Amino acid sequence: MSFSSPFPEVDIPTASVYDYLFAGLSGPDDPHLDRVALIDAKSGRETTYREMIARIDAFAGALAARGVGVGDVVGLLAPNSSAFAVAFHGILRAGATATTINALFTAKDIAKQLTDSKAKTLITVSPLLAQAKEGAVLAGLSDEDLIVLDGPGRDGSGDGAGHPNAADIHASGTAAPQVHFAPSSHLAALPYSSGTTGNPKGVMLTHRNLVANVAQIRPLHGMVADDVVLAVLPFFHIYGMTVLLNAAVHARAKLVIMPSFDLGEFLGNIAEHKCTIAFIAPPVAVALAKHPLVDDHDLSSLKVVMSGAAPLDADLGHAVAKRLDCKVVQGYGMSELSPVSHITPFDGGRVNMHEDAPLSSVGWTVSNAASKLVDPETRREIQVPDEGVSDTGELWFKGPNVMAGYLNNEAATKETIDEDGWLHTGDLARVDARGLVYIVDRLKELIKYKGYQVPPAELEAVLLSHPDIADAAVVGAPDADGEEVPKAFVVTQAGAQLTESEVMEFVAGHVAPYKKVRQVAFIDAIPKSASGKILRKDLRTP
Repeated sequence: MSFSSPFPEVDIPTASVYDYLFAGLSGPDDPHLDRVALIDAKSGRETTYREMIARIDAFAGALAARGVGVGDVVGLLAPNSSAFAVAFHGILRAGATATTINALFTAKDIAKQLTDSKAKTLITVSPLLAQAKEGAVLAGLSDEDLIVLDGPGRDGSGDGAGHPNAADIHASGTAAPQVHFAPSSHLAALPYSSGTTGNPKGVMLTHRNLVANVAQIRPLHGMVADDVVLAVLPFFHIYGMTVLLNAAVHARAKLVIMPSFDLGEFLGNIAEHKCTIAFIAPPVAVALAKHPLVDDHDLSSLKVVMSGAAPLDADLGHAVAKRLDCKVVQGYGMSELSPVSHITPFDGGRVNMHEDAPLSSVGWTVSNAASKLVDPETRREIQVPDEGVSDTGELWFKGPNVMAGYLNNEAATKETIDEDGWLHTGDLARVDARGLVYIVDRLKELIKYKGYQVPPAELEAVLLSHPDIADAAVVGAPDADGEEVPKAFVVTQAGAQLTESEVMEFVAGHVAPYKKVRQVAFIDAIPKSASGKILRKDLRTP
């Protein structure tokens, strides 16, 4: 039994991403044009909406002068900055497709994505030049095909010399091109994801996908032009690309852009710029709940903290809300969904649903979409209960934000999107009588102990409630008999002393006997992706 979004339908225009975001700025005297759109937190440089549009148009014209247009793919390898925002939208404005590359990638990773996507140009910045240059060479790109935005340029000297820089590519003065394509089928972005199974795959997101998702979430966010949004989640990841960059720009809000996460700078930027909204991943929530540095900053401007990218434990969320005296909500999504499929409105749901969603929930299905739960073993659809919460099943989703498919991988596409258009997320969830969805864990991450299924996320939440534990992750590991058991990797608070037995006893006091942690290892840091997901594969014994 499927359950549709409880929110009103929204209009999804047939428009390119550029037209959807910027065409509404109606003329040279539009008051929004002189509002600050972007602030580079490191330098303090401000970019107004008028300047942002002019730079995007100029960038698109420069790409067109280099022969980049409809049907071409351009790699973008850079941390967050106003230059990233301009380059990304310049690529789309030129009619090309942006394949955004993880700033932590090695040269081989970069080359693999460039080769698979058939990118003809790579845009990067000086701090990433070494791996970018090596990756470009491995992918068969020439010196002219590698643009180093802040480099010395073609005729300069030093690192990056011989590669065009921002000034070089703008030198043509070419106007933004008139491009023609069908937004419903033309690819805007090509991020790479592991999907629900296997190696990284190119996620084909059309202009309609990205436009639709902004249209779906904007009324529920309630973001307005007076909001100041802290942007630390990476723009190269779909969460940062859609939920921060595109949605904030559509709202005409101000983005305070951080190139990477540093807790002191994060807190300082909120205080200095009077940020009203912060989008985070759960690891940041741990710091906000526990780190003493939080008390040294005035964070009173903050109205909402929204968590995504991985499940947020309710107790942790409540701890953040209490400490910061602001609303904490969470949502759910994945690259293949552009990314948001389930959301808790910024007000918790009071206006639309006349109630507050519990923090343990990721919220309701977004507008113009539907969800359902399916038993992964029997394929039986799980009914929405008349009261209480349903059984656990795999979450399936259908809506206009579902990707076009995986690039050059029809088999993987068919495994993920069925003939009826339902995308199988690979995540286990439950739904309550109000249509609120609760994520349990990744289907492939479940630990199978003596026939029982143990969700690592549940045990991680228990571990994080211990005052002496700064961070934690749980994976399945073999015991002496070869049986898979829950193993906890623990990072202790500075100066704390914990033993393996103390950790196991603590968890045992909070869970059913079959869920107990049976192995413990103390480590310095939990490996995580740029978007904040725990890299459990890096913790498993080969």
